[in-house]
Amino acid sequence: MDYTQILEELNQASLFDLHRLQSAIYQELANPKRNNLIKAQLKIGQSISYFDPQKNDLIDAVILKIQKTRCLVSNVKDNKAWTLPFYYLNIDDVNTDIQAANNAVGIPKSSLKVGAKVGFKDKNNNDLFGEVIRLNPKRATVRINEHSRWLVNYKSLFYVIEGELGDTNEQTFIPYDF
Repeated sequence: MDYTQILEELNQASLFDLHRLQSAIYQELANPKRNNLIKAQLKIGQSISYFDPQKNDLIDAVILKIQKTRCLVSNVKDNKAWTLPFYYLNIDDVNTDIQAANNAVGIPKSSLKVGAKVGFKDKNNNDLFGEVIRLNPKRATVRINEHSRWLVNYKSLFYVIEGELGDTNEQTFIPYDF
């Protein structure tokens, strides 16, 4: 599925349309036939990825236990265990990225991921660079350094490429467009 195209269509929908679709989607997520099809493909010890809505990204995990409509997984990076509904699991290795429109100002929340390297201009028009650490409803939390975090409107952000300068150990960030 092309999530970018679907999101573009949904942007034209009314709130009632979205509510109605949400209801229909929830019914499909709870559909026992669909859940049984997923369950039949799962095995304890299987490596999978799941979609984390807070990070807007896929997380690698291993299945520890399989239940009726959920499974217990262990995050590969931090070994934390999570009980997830089957519909979180990306067992078909689907590309979940949503691309920003070419004419978009800033970075849409749906395209941004926790961990992304970004930049923005402060009130004095200075370029600041950092890493996204949280996706909030209206703004992203960007860590500039160990002691500085900024809440930045998504419209003000741009992607950057992380790099090194010559012989020094200083990091530099280079803005780029997709």
